[in-house]
Amino acid sequence: GVPPAPAAAAAEWAPRPGSGIRPFRIRVPQRELDALRRRIRDTRWPDRETVRDRSQGAQLDRMRPLMERWGTSYDWRVLENRLNALPQYITEIDGLDIQFAHIRSPHKDALPLLMTHGWPGSIVELLKVVGPLTNPTAHGGRARDAFHLVLPTLPGYGFSGNPARSGWNPARTARAFHELMRRLGYQEYVSQGGDWGSIISQVLADQQHKGLLGIHVNMPGTVPQEIVRRLRNYDPAPGNLSAAEKRAYDRLLHFYRDGYGYAAMMNQSPQTIGYALADSPVAMAAYFYDKIAEWSDSDGRPEKIFTYDEILDAISLYWLTNTGTSSSRLYWEGTQAGGGPFDAVSIPRVPVAVSVFPGEIYPAPRSWGERAYGNIIHWNEVAEGGHFAAWEQPKIFTDELRTAFRSLR
Repeated sequence: GVPPAPAAAAAEWAPRPGSGIRPFRIRVPQRELDALRRRIRDTRWPDRETVRDRSQGAQLDRMRPLMERWGTSYDWRVLENRLNALPQYITEIDGLDIQFAHIRSPHKDALPLLMTHGWPGSIVELLKVVGPLTNPTAHGGRARDAFHLVLPTLPGYGFSGNPARSGWNPARTARAFHELMRRLGYQEYVSQGGDWGSIISQVLADQQHKGLLGIHVNMPGTVPQEIVRRLRNYDPAPGNLSAAEKRAYDRLLHFYRDGYGYAAMMNQSPQTIGYALADSPVAMAAYFYDKIAEWSDSDGRPEKIFTYDEILDAISLYWLTNTGTSSSRLYWEGTQAGGGPFDAVSIPRVPVAVSVFPGEIYPAPRSWGERAYGNIIHWNEVAEGGHFAAWEQPKIFTDELRTAFRSLR
């Protein structure tokens, strides 16, 4: 388990009267948990895939035992209690409720850190790093590396509100999260993210908000436009790439050719896939499990690095909030706004730190990073870990953040 933030530290902060910030606790009705088990029990299963590998997607013999656990002995209340041990709040920004956890460090000079999750992620993938980041002296670190943590939930995800109209794209979300930091009284802060959180952090930097000291990303947007065009055509790598660039190109080509179907679906028709995600827990679990298998540094076997319950925690948060569909719409919104997930983002001035995890969708080469980011303060290729960096390798991730932001304190 993860120890909650020190009670004294949590108690010292309270929302100002009139700030519009209200305390929040999770309490999923028992009938919802009973209904989930009933739906799993009543599943109509597909027949087995016709191959012996993952090339057709989530394999039947992997899904069966995972769903057996979810439908019988998995206990949602364990996660619910862990989340409720964190100080959680909701506030309305730009007409939408944004739910967030706000964990103050016991160290008064801590650096405010906005950390944003991605898809199919949530605060669940960040829980292991809360203690080490906010209270480093209790986890073998130094007081001067402490952070005050703000962990917002993306619009349409988890316990945040679902947008009723289109327009909640990454830029609007970034502005809302900047307003959240301002509302919490943080005049200066740093931002971190993976997946959509990387995109949000880069957009924040692009918007050049006063008080944003720097960003750290573990899924950097560095791919030059001429490379993006070749990838979209499934062209082989151009001959003028360095070894590191060629390695990145080949991984990206594999992603666009063999691993992009989920995104194409949600970019174009989130509502269509949404009926399956809203009505069938096994459909949602298979859809998410496939990505966790593909993107984690686990050779396609996430059970090697996560327990069943960890995987089910991640999925349950989406199922019990019925946000499979609303979360998918962020892909549609991102497509309307233009650009792909790894496309180079021009950030000339704001300090940027990058940690390259070997199991990430692509290993960003520093040469591409230097073309995109004008002010790189940290660039490190770590030994292990994948797309879900904080969830997979919390110690490496924590060390990276402490090092990355040291010069900005």
